[in-house]
Amino acid sequence: MENFEQSLKKLESIVAKMERGDVSLEESVKLFEEGSKLADQCKQQLAEAEGKVEILVKQRNGSMKREPFE
Repeated sequence: MENFEQSLKKLESIVAKMERGDVSLEESVKLFEEGSKLADQCKQQLAEAEGKVEILVKQRNGSMKREPFE
């Protein structure tokens, strides 16, 4: 799996290609499928990062302590 920044950059490139409107219908469908997968990967990576931040913030004794995120 690519890192978040790589996935986002590819997704932005796909969106730009589709917005130009100079690709065939078949190519548009392929780009849409790839973009959907990348968007899902980005959502998953963001959710994991959010979970890690939440774990750090929710420490009861006020101190920050790292815990593994599952």
